[in-house]
Amino acid sequence: MTAIKRFYETFKPEHYDLYFDISRANKIIKGQTKITGTALQADIALHEHDLTVQELKVNDQAVDFQVDNDQDAIFFNVGQAGQVTIEVTYSAPLTDNMNGIYPSYYEVNGESKQLVGTQFETYFARQAFPSIDEPEAKATFSTAIRFDEQPGETVIANMPEDHETDGVHYFQKTVKMSTYLVAFVLGDLQSKQTQTKSGVEVGVFSTKAHPIADLDFALDIAKRSIEFYEDYYQTPYPLPHSWQVALPDFSAGAMENWGIVTYREAYLLVDSANTALSVKQVVATVIAHELAHQWFGDLVTMKWWDELWLNESFANMMEFVAINALEPDWHIWESFNANDVQAALKRDATDGVQPVHVAVNHPAEIDALFDPAIVYAKGARLLVMVRSLIGDDALRQGLKAYFAKMSYGNASGADLWEALGQASGQNIGEVMKTWLEQPGYPVVSVKLVDGQVVLHQEQFNIGKQAKADRLWQIPLNSNDPQAPKLMDTADLDLGSYADILARTDGSFRLNVGNAAHYIVQYDERLLADLLEDFENFDPITQAQFLQDNLLLAEGGRTGYADLLWLLPNLADSSSSLVIDLVYRIVSQIKDFVTPGSEEEQLLKEFVAQLSANQIARLGWQQKDTDSNEDLLIRPTVLAAGVYGEDAAVLAQAHAQFEAVKGQVAQLPADSRSAVLVNEMKNDQGTSNFADFLELYQKSANASLKADLRTALTSSKDSSELQSLVDNFQNAAVIKPQDLRGWFAGVLANSAGQQAAWDWLEAQWPWLEERLGGDMEFSSYVTVISRIFHTQDRLTEFKTFFTPKIDQPGLSREIQMDIDIIASRVAVIEEQADQVAMTLRALIR
Repeated sequence: MTAIKRFYETFKPEHYDLYFDISRANKIIKGQTKITGTALQADIALHEHDLTVQELKVNDQAVDFQVDNDQDAIFFNVGQAGQVTIEVTYSAPLTDNMNGIYPSYYEVNGESKQLVGTQFETYFARQAFPSIDEPEAKATFSTAIRFDEQPGETVIANMPEDHETDGVHYFQKTVKMSTYLVAFVLGDLQSKQTQTKSGVEVGVFSTKAHPIADLDFALDIAKRSIEFYEDYYQTPYPLPHSWQVALPDFSAGAMENWGIVTYREAYLLVDSANTALSVKQVVATVIAHELAHQWFGDLVTMKWWDELWLNESFANMMEFVAINALEPDWHIWESFNANDVQAALKRDATDGVQPVHVAVNHPAEIDALFDPAIVYAKGARLLVMVRSLIGDDALRQGLKAYFAKMSYGNASGADLWEALGQASGQNIGEVMKTWLEQPGYPVVSVKLVDGQVVLHQEQFNIGKQAKADRLWQIPLNSNDPQAPKLMDTADLDLGSYADILARTDGSFRLNVGNAAHYIVQYDERLLADLLEDFENFDPITQAQFLQDNLLLAEGGRTGYADLLWLLPNLADSSSSLVIDLVYRIVSQIKDFVTPGSEEEQLLKEFVAQLSANQIARLGWQQKDTDSNEDLLIRPTVLAAGVYGEDAAVLAQAHAQFEAVKGQVAQLPADSRSAVLVNEMKNDQGTSNFADFLELYQKSANASLKADLRTALTSSKDSSELQSLVDNFQNAAVIKPQDLRGWFAGVLANSAGQQAAWDWLEAQWPWLEERLGGDMEFSSYVTVISRIFHTQDRLTEFKTFFTPKIDQPGLSREIQMDIDIIASRVAVIEEQADQVAMTLRALIR
């Protein structure tokens, strides 16, 4: 594949005049782009992709040009270096791959309609207009749009509309920004709007397929998030408005286009009267994430895609900082520990994983950078670690200086560390170098040697590990006040254990608060002391203990059976974080049992026992006395109860279904999934398959659709599951944006796994054509690696994907996933007997 050439090195654009004439009926864009800028040499190039160029002028004179599709380029000569004006007349298709300028399809009252929106990150602006499509090539943009406009329709963009003449909508000139942040949406939209304390207009937009009240939650969170960031960053929001727009078809979760953030509907619209708290938390954090980007990513942008973490890691941390301030009763940092931390630790323990900061050598590798567990979750955890090292005041002071210096420009990680270092008086760059440039993370072994507490750090791996003598500067975060702040050597002696215990509150621990990116393995004596004190630990510490030991079991350093003994003592916890870790362990134990076997029945009985008290305490309906923790625990334990197949629990679930007389949307959102799964799996005398699938297609409620998908993919009927697979390529039933979730659901079901795998093998070329080039395409490989756990499936996986291992966008993923499956197979073979024995011993 052709190596990346940086076109910004030869031409520096200053301003774009963009004109688009869009026909939804003919799926054609006619465009004219005028660019003023400075040519550094006579021979220059612009980026393009799938544009049909009719004419190219330089300083009003038509010139010859050459289109090179392999390099996404138009090459031409401007005569001499200096200030030039370039005009390009072209056409381009409206495509259905959810990149560039594309249509979104939906229905209102049975009428088919479409919006047109944009998705230009990472390098898809070139599909819409010729440009220097690189993040460093910042310029201003004046946009004009004509479209096949119908009465009542509208068009919105990065900036407010200036005027409309002869059907052309002209928008105010933007501030200086990168091409990938240009955006607009047009069609039949409804909205709700408000204003921040500083006067920023805030709005939420959607299609009219949704009740207008579904916009209220997002409007409130967006307004308060902008107000929070203006105060926290001590830097004003730089644009006159902030629009949040829900698109019916959207490949990512959301996109931080400056002034007009676009979202998948599931991550913006909320039925406030009947949506689970966990879903509200997800929507709130997504909104806060995208609005954090309006400063960190938009106002100051990475120079090149190898610094992507600068955008995403920071926004990922700030979403939790913001929501913790806006909704303190949610205890959102526990959600961070339950989700982001677990994803980062698991992914980062696999040999071959990318570091947070990674070089980009080919265009296809840019999208492969968007590894959510590394660039988002691990990067966020590392920044949480920095925050804990320097404190919040220094962080805010450093960020204020960073924005003041770098606004409307481009930055590298070194610029951020310099600002934070000056604010804190610490060499943050030196510490972070060991975490950003190296993949993986350490396990710190803690042993008693002749009464002394001795630490040793080495890289932790699940599965095979290539030899690498890596060291990290580890914030120990010990509860021993005399322990050093950092461990930067392989071994460290902390001194007498007796002396340490005399000065600590409770048992000796490392990584208090789970803030640093490492795990701890205590020897038998220290472990015994910890377990004696276990009931006194706060939820994060209890969950951290489960987290570390689950990873150690996955890595073959301890046994899953040891974890099973702990679960009955934690199953009645009032902490949703602890309950999440309990059932995360249960989920992994499911890989040890064969469907229909005696061991599977033992596991179901064990899970029924684990969940029984919580189900009795919480019930199937919300109560006025429910705490937020109760609201988060209920869906987890009800799902566990249905899996456990206790007759009384299944009867209760069926009674909930009967009570709404087929009006599924009326089921309480936090118990709905469990009720629907019970109806689908245990077939209470009738088949609901056709009704559920029809409702899925008709409903615009994303939360309800997710619950219906969970239920439908849990069917025990292989013919029903095959009918789902048969609709994988039918966008009228399953939208391409949702396909991965359906594929994963059927693949995880033993009754449908073969059908889903056969489909992927047969339809891979279609999948590449339909979704290839999307930043989430490689995740189709990832979800298979999370599910396959037998030697036969490992062999099939290797046979199919090894020939594709040289593809730049897939290479790393395929190699890692082979190791992930192989490691899981080995651990299961080694520990299955002990797990089965323990289950027998635990059944009351």
